[in-house]
Amino acid sequence: MKKALFIRFLVLVSLVVSATGGVFAQNTASPKPKSQEFSENDGVPVLAKHLPDWENARNSAAYILNPADLRKSLGERLVFDLIDFTGGTEAVTAPYPQGKLLIVEYTTPQASVDADNKIKQRLTEIGQNPPIFYRRIGNYNAFVFDGTDEAAANALLDQVKYEKYIQWLGTDPFAFKRAERAFVKAAADLFTSTTLAIVGGLGLSVIAGIIVGIIFFFIRDQKRAAMTAFSDAGGMTRLNLDGLTPQTLPDRLLED
Repeated sequence: MKKALFIRFLVLVSLVVSATGGVFAQNTASPKPKSQEFSENDGVPVLAKHLPDWENARNSAAYILNPADLRKSLGERLVFDLIDFTGGTEAVTAPYPQGKLLIVEYTTPQASVDADNKIKQRLTEIGQNPPIFYRRIGNYNAFVFDGTDEAAANALLDQVKYEKYIQWLGTDPFAFKRAERAFVKAAADLFTSTTLAIVGGLGLSVIAGIIVGIIFFFIRDQKRAAMTAFSDAGGMTRLNLDGLTPQTLPDRLLED
């Protein structure tokens, strides 16, 4: 009897220990990676909205959180084994006329840099057959697959913008520096614009004075050329000292 009770006690203790261990394991297990950011308006991952021409590409875009979905969306590629989705890495892909665009976002700049170095080394080893156009943009590692025109692929990559907004919960420690930098920039711009305005005004004044002087000179020269003889009395009284000046016309003389 005592032996049976002892066996039941051991079984009960084992069940309690197993249940406790299971709960502890569930609590300490690594959480499943989720999207880093979702839009508050429509619940769409922010990364997906950084696709070029997002409004038109959204219907054919695929949001990716693991290697299986990555290969399902784009097939097997020679660089996919270098993309590590642990720690919250996420990706989005969409087809474009220039090729299939893939944007991979890492949670830290260091992770993005490490992946960038590995990807560049792999691309150097495998060459461009088939061509893979790649660029690191911020924490984004962007690819264009199945493209044939390098210029078009680069133009597509140029449209990918890494945009992050940081909101401080307390006082922004860099607010004063930003305000100081903005003040210095505004003062420099004001000084430059004022100097240019003054110099430009003086230059225009000089040019206008020269133009007016030239016009006035030509007008006076034409009037002087039209005069038959010089007279400070308007041609009414002349001194014929040299015998060359024509006689004064009678109709120009004053009558008594």
